[in-house]
Amino acid sequence: MIITTSLASPDKSISHLVQSFWMLENPSGQSVESTILPDGMIDLFVLRRSYTTPFETVLKGIETVPGPAIIPPGIKMFAIGFKPLAVEYILQTSIAGIRNIGQPLTDPHWQFDPEDLKSFDLFTKAATRKINTTPSIPIDPRKQQLFDLLLTHNGALTVQELSEKVFWSARQINRYFNQRFGLSLKAYSNIIRFRASLQHIKEGKLFPEQNFFDQAHFIKEVKKLAGVAPKELKDNKNDRFLQLSVLPKK
Repeated sequence: MIITTSLASPDKSISHLVQSFWMLENPSGQSVESTILPDGMIDLFVLRRSYTTPFETVLKGIETVPGPAIIPPGIKMFAIGFKPLAVEYILQTSIAGIRNIGQPLTDPHWQFDPEDLKSFDLFTKAATRKINTTPSIPIDPRKQQLFDLLLTHNGALTVQELSEKVFWSARQINRYFNQRFGLSLKAYSNIIRFRASLQHIKEGKLFPEQNFFDQAHFIKEVKKLAGVAPKELKDNKNDRFLQLSVLPKK
């Protein structure tokens, strides 16, 4: 792989809001073709698009479909992979209008000093400070429980089961998801289930490990969210699926 990547888990104090920190750099002299897979995260990027351009901050909404990407020479990208709760309680916005796309983030609070971008470690420390110093808003316990259940069960619980457990109607939950994130709760659950399947696929387990109806349903959902069948995803030729490449071996 000619792409350099780094991945780090957040401090426990912010783990309910942040899935991970990561960095990507293409130090080579050639462009690299890649495919971005839906993973349920909301990414805040601090990126330099080439060796000669300045860093900029971009917020990207939830990915719902696989997307081709060309990684140009000289690009360097730091990112915070936010969990959905952060949209309301840290970013304090709606991302319904930026599903599958990014938009510049001009809020001064989310601009980083050049010193913060000299290394991945410095970036993660600066990002953690920014998150911890964002004016706090009390988190609705229903929403906290909802996302805890979604992630703990890897999207396996039905909308009705989630509704009953958090005492929040399915209609209200779906309205919240569509207004805040631009997709339904079921669609988001499917993405989380797909993300949980990536580790199994990387290990060569090309059959359902999560809550799929059967093998045909598993293949259909993987094709929908990866653009290819499980076997092609597992083969990952030329590290086309970078998110799969950086998963740790178990």
